[in-house]
Order: sequence, then structure tokens, then C-alpha cells
Amino acid sequence: MKSNKLFVGNLNKSITCEKLREIFSDYGEVRKADIIDDRGFGFVEMSDPADAERAMERLNGCELEDSIIKVEEARPPRYEVDAESISGVELLEEEPND
Repeated sequence: MKSNKLFVGNLNKSITCEKLREIFSDYGEVRKADIIDDRGFGFVEMSDPADAERAMERLNGCELEDSIIKVEEARPPRYEVDAESISGVELLEEEPND
């Protein structure tokens, strides 16, 4: 695994950033833990990609506060920020599925 950033899905709404950080810190140093409000998912950034991989392997499919969580390598955002554009955001073109 090259990345040290993980996507954590199917989170119970009672989970806090602090709780997420605490759970993942059992597998290494957590740089950042964020939960996207009312969306049921978040992101955890570990200091080391090997720690992120270990956390993903151990926590994916585990029960956390009555929810089975999904942990996988985070994908890059689907937008780019352009400081010179008026809107500041340009959507990336997706390849059509044939």
C-alpha cells in the first residue's frame, strides 16, 4: 500500500473524531482523523503506510458501535482546486464505461 490515508465507511453517527483516532492509534501514529458530518464516513491519515495497511487489514469488517465498518485505501478527490479559476473547483472528466 502506497498511501497512508484510509477511507472509513458505515460509521455509526455516535462515533466522534476522537474515538476514530483512538481506535486507529492501536495500529500506529494517527496524523489526522476526520468524520464527514451526517454522512456516515470519515478519513484517517496514519504516519506510515505500513501502519495504515495493518489497520485496514485488521479493522475492515469489524463491528464498531453496532455498525460493520468498511476500511479501505482512500481514493484521491474527484475535483481539483484551481487558485486562478473563479469557482475554485473543476470537476474531473470521468472515462465512459463501455
